[in-house]
Amino acid sequence: MSSDVAIDVSALAINVTIPEGLRWTDTRRGEEFTLTTLNVRLLPDGRLAAKAYGRPTGGGRGTYVSFPVPNRPELVALVDSAARRAGALWAAHRGLS
Repeated sequence: MSSDVAIDVSALAINVTIPEGLRWTDTRRGEEFTLTTLNVRLLPDGRLAAKAYGRPTGGGRGTYVSFPVPNRPELVALVDSAARRAGALWAAHRGLS
């Protein structure tokens, strides 16, 4: 591919497991969820956006519903560290297998 062709990357996203000690619960439609995963996206302007996902606390499959990530310093640090780790992994890629 020619270097003068602009490559349009429409999305960069990573999934991050929330460590046990940082997990929290939230309620949606009367059902309590334990949040276990973050989806972190790199926005076109360079900022990060994150949503949390999890399973119903009472068990079962539940629905795939996103929750806001609380603005807690330890969660902000987790998102930051995950983004930096993902950047390092992308930078060190070895191409298609």
